[in-house]
Amino acid sequence: MIPRYSRPEMVNIWSPETKFRIWFDIEAHACDAMAAISVIPSENAKAVWKAKDVEFDVARINEIEAVTKHDVIAFLTHLAEIVGSDEARFVHQGMTSSDVLDTCLNVQLVRAADILIADLDALLEALKRRAFEHKDTVRIGRSHGIHAEPTTMGLTFARFYAEMDRNRTRMLTARAEIATGAISGAVGTFANIDPRVEKHVCEKLGLTPEPISTQVIPRDRHAAFFAAMGVVASSIENIATEIRHMQRTEVLEAEEFFSKGQKGSSAMPHKRNPVLTENLTGLARLVRAAVVPAFENVTLWHERDISHSSVERNIGPDATVTLDFALARLTQVIDKLVIYPENMLNNMNKFRGLVMSQRVLLALTQAGVSREDAYRLVQRNAMKVWEEDKDFQTELLADQDVMTALSEAEVREKFDIGYHTKHVDTIFARVFKER
Repeated sequence: MIPRYSRPEMVNIWSPETKFRIWFDIEAHACDAMAAISVIPSENAKAVWKAKDVEFDVARINEIEAVTKHDVIAFLTHLAEIVGSDEARFVHQGMTSSDVLDTCLNVQLVRAADILIADLDALLEALKRRAFEHKDTVRIGRSHGIHAEPTTMGLTFARFYAEMDRNRTRMLTARAEIATGAISGAVGTFANIDPRVEKHVCEKLGLTPEPISTQVIPRDRHAAFFAAMGVVASSIENIATEIRHMQRTEVLEAEEFFSKGQKGSSAMPHKRNPVLTENLTGLARLVRAAVVPAFENVTLWHERDISHSSVERNIGPDATVTLDFALARLTQVIDKLVIYPENMLNNMNKFRGLVMSQRVLLALTQAGVSREDAYRLVQRNAMKVWEEDKDFQTELLADQDVMTALSEAEVREKFDIGYHTKHVDTIFARVFKER
């Protein structure tokens, strides 16, 4: 991923230096396990650890790979240069390249998941804080982009919190599913390596032995991982889209923080654009773009092929780095989001009480009017608000058919905004219960 949309901690997981360090750990722990069951001499296993604090020469490994056309062999050759060819002769014994590659990939994805879960925790904290800050800040709810009934800004933040809390659970599940390793040798039969080696290596790396592998770890696990990230990305876009709507000039219920010295347009000095949330919409597309290739990687020929390899070398770093950046950026947006409560009230009152139509409809039916007649009575007065710029309550009070069923006090009571927020505390108690 390009540096513009990257954060160092996540990028480091996918660096060649980190990858080779994990490869070394796999090989060294495997040697320890083989020595413990007397498969190789213990002095050879100990000798491998001479490379424990050595910085592997990436350029040298690439140089060897240019000849061997095989990355794992290139690494093993370089390792032997450090440890000594005689001391390293038992390294990788009974193993196949996928034992190293697949186990390493899963270690990297587990580490990436830990960062993403921490990112979600930070976002959840920000959403919760803003939800309670604006729990009673009334705004109009919309369906189909049209004014519906009153809600609160706090409820908007709360539903985003609940969505991201579900995403946190998804990422925890995805982490658990991807946290497996395989040191089972060619076609996964353990013919040339003892299963105890796999158990030892996995314990050292914080993984669980894959119950049954072929020559690779099954890719349905990876598909589930990338699918979970895709859902998180879609939720990011969901929140970003709401903020972009709120920042529209004719809405202006909220906007991204505009810092001192910031410029919105090279041509129009007045512009304050929702650039961060527009950026998040684009980044979400990139993360989701990794999902279909991950699904297509599930199908491999027989016990293995490498059709998945080139895909994962791209989508592993790109998707995790992008999602990490996007979650951090969204947290920043939520933290600094500027809210305009007065504009929310003005927008809600733009059509002079029209949004209370359902309350009047229900009151008429409760007063004995059929639903069909009640709907007709309410709608004919509502249309005057749309088409003639009338006041809804005034029109109802002047409608003799309405007033035959309801008193003036009953009509006026139906325009109490507090009626629509009376269960906000109940919803908050549901959403913000202890995890």
